[in-house]
Amino acid sequence: MGQLKLNNLTSTITLISRRCTRRLGTRMWRRGANLEGDTANFIETEQLLEYDKFKSSFLQVRGSIPLLWEQIVDLSYKPHLSVIEHEDTPMVVKRHFHDLMQRYGNTIAVDLTDKHGNEGLLSLAFATEMEKLPDVRYVSFDFHQRCGGSNFDSLKLLYDEIADDFDKQGYFLQTSDGELVEEQKGIVRSNCIDCLDRTNVTQSYLARISLNQQLQRMCALTSSEHVCTFTEDEDLEIYRNLWVNQGDEISLEYSGTNALKGDIVRYGKQTISGLIKDGISALSRYYLNNFQDGIRQAGFSIP
Repeated sequence: MGQLKLNNLTSTITLISRRCTRRLGTRMWRRGANLEGDTANFIETEQLLEYDKFKSSFLQVRGSIPLLWEQIVDLSYKPHLSVIEHEDTPMVVKRHFHDLMQRYGNTIAVDLTDKHGNEGLLSLAFATEMEKLPDVRYVSFDFHQRCGGSNFDSLKLLYDEIADDFDKQGYFLQTSDGELVEEQKGIVRSNCIDCLDRTNVTQSYLARISLNQQLQRMCALTSSEHVCTFTEDEDLEIYRNLWVNQGDEISLEYSGTNALKGDIVRYGKQTISGLIKDGISALSRYYLNNFQDGIRQAGFSIP
C-alpha cells in the first residue's frame, strides 16, 4: 500500500496478488499446464485506487504457457525445454482460456518469450495452438529483442499493439455512494518463461497506463497530464516500489529469490547495481533449483 498526493488530496494505491492453488510448485519443477488447463505460477494481481470520492481497480493475470511442457533439472544453467506431445493439448489450451473468459471476459494473451532457441520453439508451439482460438487475441512480443532487455519505455511498442482492445477492457470505477461508473470487461494475461521478471515489468507498465486513465476519469489529471510527470518524485518512487516489492514476493514464492529486472520498474532502466543484484539472484536460483526445490516440490505434492 502506498499514497500519492494529487491536487492537495491523498490517493491510496494497494496491490493485491492472489496465487492460484490448483497447480502449485516451484520454478523448473512445475511448468506449463495440467490436463484440466490449470497452469503453474498463475496469479491474479489487482491494483486498487482510492481518490476523493472514487474507488477503482485494475486486474491482470500471469501464468505459465498453458501447454504440456517441462524443463527437467540437470545441473545445467538453462535446462532444455521440452514440449510434451499429447493428443489433448488443444483441449488443454481451450480449457484454460475458456476459464479465463468465463471469469474475466475478453482476453488478450501477451507472450513475452524469446523467438529463438528453446524458448522460440515453445513460443511457436503456443502461437500454433492460439491460432485455433479466434475468440482470444494472442500477441507475441519478444521482450528482450524489442526492449533491449532494459528499456522500460520501449514497452510502448507493446501497448501500441494492444491499445484499442486494452482501452475497451477498461477498469472498475465506483463512486463513494456505491454508483458503478465503469466495469472492467476483460483481462490481459501475460507470460514469459517463469512469469516473474519480464512479466512483472510488463504488468507494471500496463498498470501505470490504467492508473493514468483512471485518474483522468476522476479529474485528478487533465487529458494532457500523466501521473509520472505530475506527482512528486518521492510519491512516484513509492508507487514504483509497490510493483518492485510485489514482484519480489511472487518471485520468492516460485523461485526462492527476488525478481530480476526490478531496477527497470524502479528507475525505468537497467543499472549497474541492478545487474549485480540480478547476477546474485540468478546464481541463487541455480542453486535452489538444483539442490533445494525438489524437496520443496515434494512438500507441495503431499495430498
